[in-house]
Amino acid sequence: MSEDAFAGDQPAGDPAAGAAPAGGPAAVTAGGGAVPSDLAIAQQSAMRPIEEIAAAAGINAEALELYGRYKAKIDPAQLTVPASGAARAPGKVVLVSAMSPTPAGEGKSTTTVGLADSLARAGHRVMIALREPSLGPILGMKGGATGGGYSQVLPMDQINLHFTGDFHAVTSANNALMALVDNHIFQGNELNIDPRRMTFKRVLDMNDRSLREVVIGLGGPAQGVPRQDGFDITVASEIMAVFCLATDLADLRGRLGRITFGYTYDRLPVTVSDLGVQGALTLLLRDAIKPNLVQSIAGTPALVHGGPFANIAHGCNSLIATLTARRLADIVVTEAGFGADLGAEKYMDIKARVADVAPSAVVLVATVRALKMHGGVAMDRLGEPNVEALAAGVANLQRHIRNVEKFGITPVVAINKFGTDSRAELDWLLDWCAAAGVPAAVADVWGRGGGGDGGDELAARVLAALDAPHSFKHLYPLELSVEDKIRTIVQEVYGADGVDFSVPALKRLAEIEKNGWSHLPVCMAKTQYSFSDDATKLGAPKGFTVHVRDLIPKTGAGFIVALTGAVMTMPGLPKVPAAMRMDVDPDGNPVGLF
Repeated sequence: MSEDAFAGDQPAGDPAAGAAPAGGPAAVTAGGGAVPSDLAIAQQSAMRPIEEIAAAAGINAEALELYGRYKAKIDPAQLTVPASGAARAPGKVVLVSAMSPTPAGEGKSTTTVGLADSLARAGHRVMIALREPSLGPILGMKGGATGGGYSQVLPMDQINLHFTGDFHAVTSANNALMALVDNHIFQGNELNIDPRRMTFKRVLDMNDRSLREVVIGLGGPAQGVPRQDGFDITVASEIMAVFCLATDLADLRGRLGRITFGYTYDRLPVTVSDLGVQGALTLLLRDAIKPNLVQSIAGTPALVHGGPFANIAHGCNSLIATLTARRLADIVVTEAGFGADLGAEKYMDIKARVADVAPSAVVLVATVRALKMHGGVAMDRLGEPNVEALAAGVANLQRHIRNVEKFGITPVVAINKFGTDSRAELDWLLDWCAAAGVPAAVADVWGRGGGGDGGDELAARVLAALDAPHSFKHLYPLELSVEDKIRTIVQEVYGADGVDFSVPALKRLAEIEKNGWSHLPVCMAKTQYSFSDDATKLGAPKGFTVHVRDLIPKTGAGFIVALTGAVMTMPGLPKVPAAMRMDVDPDGNPVGLF
């Protein structure tokens, strides 16, 4: 994957190049006129005061902390709604995932919001649980994390730009840790930390390739101890993963203390608790750890909280938000980043091991456009009807379907409708799904969302899936070695022949075994565009090997990251960043934000 192709978890096309935004077609017409931009739709939508949304969701006033008129934080410790028991059972989880993404756009967040609105429209008590967007990709390549068209969460401009400051808090906690580590080394290094064996980096919520490799501490003895360092993007920080997997404040503190940031000269791991600063880091995250409450255009309550990418991290919103939503709603619609080979697998094998959030239904989002691209059609020809290319590209969707079935759940396929889709193409795809034994529905939630009927058929399929028997299971037991866990994912999910470990990765495997970390699940860092570790291999490739170049133990988050191929943890900006189109009007309103 080239660095300039990195777009966070919203790999949309560039409108300047004529591509459609993720979730809906730029050239769709409604009533004879062009559909307005996502930003224009959001600005024209009337929001209800957040107190009304909270009251309708059953959130008591004592648990609500206002951040202006239209967003708030929820303190789960102050909620009076019972977690479970005779009063009500926890809500069922619907996990929205997708086929392998393409520059054509799939619209996973859009489908998530539209489906939730349609379920609410059908009379169900529903709550949305999404991740927060990262500022770097927003300024870099077009694509946010609030949905699109008439299936958005609001206020979209504020959510996409700073929001309630959660990412800044994570950034501050991460960099405070590294400032304290380097100060410890400078002040005498009582812990015997080896500066050459640091595994933790500073972070920034920005795409900045210049910071990937840096040297710090230059300028003489008073400026610190010189060492090679580097920056990751904030969403790749282990503190972000800890933030999203903690079940409460006490668990957050414990996980922060277990983070391994480096090794001693004796090759022994050094943790945050060894340094004694887990309390300070927890204090910096004390307010950020509370989930953020907003609303969809249709008024469905949404918790938007946490944001690890799925190609370099575990790709799920915060566990606290998901658990809070289960306390408040009968159905929780959440998503996992990128295709089901990444986000969904990590949801099942990492997040669902930590707490009771296993999905009762899974939705796989697909589009005719993206399937044709996997079938070999060029970007500028996707608007042309081509059932043959659709048939060639559907192998990608088929592999994702079979992968979800390995977790004991038959998915529902959501065909996110674009205005250029022909009736013949949509009918062919529906017939193919029926022959494959999976329920499917065409969803027009981009153009007919916001409480409209565009997602009613999809909602009916999902409700039937929620009532259908299933037997959820993880892909692998934790007792397997790390090497065998990786091999299982690579062969069972990606369809590879095997896995090749570099010499550094083999050394790391030995360290993991020596330090007693072999029981941890694996978080694969891999390109999102292909089942393989080569972004150019579209469709459902066969006969390939996945190359693991390094392994990074994330002992606070509780998983081992396997770095494959050329995937990066600090993206770069494209030649023409999306920021070039952004501005404010004379009244301070945003311009050019999607």
